[in-house]
Amino acid sequence: MLGLIKRNFRSLTFPTFILLYNSMFRSHLDYCSSVWAPYRKRDIESPGKGAKTSTKILPGLKNLPYSERLKICKIPTLHYRGIRVDMIETYKIGGKYQPGGAPTLYKASVHVTRGNDMRLQKSRVKYDMRKFSFSNRVVNTWNSLPNWVFIYFIY
Repeated sequence: MLGLIKRNFRSLTFPTFILLYNSMFRSHLDYCSSVWAPYRKRDIESPGKGAKTSTKILPGLKNLPYSERLKICKIPTLHYRGIRVDMIETYKIGGKYQPGGAPTLYKASVHVTRGNDMRLQKSRVKYDMRKFSFSNRVVNTWNSLPNWVFIYFIY
């Protein structure tokens, strides 16, 4: 996709680049991101290389660090987008996709002093294949969300 953008658009402006990046490049990176979430460093870095080089297309940004290029283009990191997609899917699985809307995924504990009322319970696993699956991967992030996040979405 990056080669296609480079070849067909010689002079890119910021709004044009953002539109092309969101519609053509990021859609490929986000596809099935909740299912495929790599945990090995080399697997995490491979899609990130394309995102890093894509922002170098714009004039004047080639010599800036990646984080600065993202701030200028107002593009979130792939890591942030992955966490965001995981949290949205967890919310949908817990209440929206269940028959009758009853949240069955959440394990409400009686003595919640921190975090939210919709806490998840992490299952114990033996192998890496299950350790990095969706249902175990989202628990720590989900439990660290404040309670006002859920009140905002429920009402």
